[in-house]
Amino acid sequence: MPEIVTYLGNKSYSSWSLRGWLACKLTGLPFREEVHPMDTPEWKPWISARSPSGKVPYVTLDGAPLWESLAIGEQLAELNPGQFWPEKAAARAHARSIAAEMHAGFGELRKAMWMNLRRSFPGKGRTAGALADIARIEALWEGTRQRYAGDGPFLFGARFGFADAMYAPVVARFHTWQPALTARSRAYVDAVWNHPFMAQWVADAKAEPWTLAKYENPDP
Repeated sequence: MPEIVTYLGNKSYSSWSLRGWLACKLTGLPFREEVHPMDTPEWKPWISARSPSGKVPYVTLDGAPLWESLAIGEQLAELNPGQFWPEKAAARAHARSIAAEMHAGFGELRKAMWMNLRRSFPGKGRTAGALADIARIEALWEGTRQRYAGDGPFLFGARFGFADAMYAPVVARFHTWQPALTARSRAYVDAVWNHPFMAQWVADAKAEPWTLAKYENPDP
């Protein structure tokens, strides 16, 4: 059995850590995790001693280093490909494209509505840029689900896959900031939020002893 280790920041705040951790869960294999609080004097030396990029998520697979969420997902998918990507080639191509768009884009949303799994900020963070990003995400979700989901609750049907994992932090942001969403977007948000993997992560986040002030106090 391969040895998988993942290195993470605070589960309450670190959206990128969530993506890497979900990729590990999708393998269906046991793995070890190490979590360290971000934005502390010990954070930079701790992660720099482990991750080549000095960032999370960072995963080792039998000692081989993996960093950047897409690379982590692609490599771990070799352990359980049917769980990560849709079976049909056209759907796989679409899934890879929307995962890459998430990895590279939506900077305004990230900036205005950060992840905080222990707080609720309804009505805040609705900058013009964030709302434009949300509109694109909703259109992307709707188009994907109309074409590939059938009656399933996730982007590509009944199975939670790596594309869903890439958008899970967006779901977490929407849960916290509660922007206006279509009914179908809200149904997808609820499906991801209630998935057992997400429920486990959220429970862990709420049990963490660390609080970072900059993520706790949005502007009025």
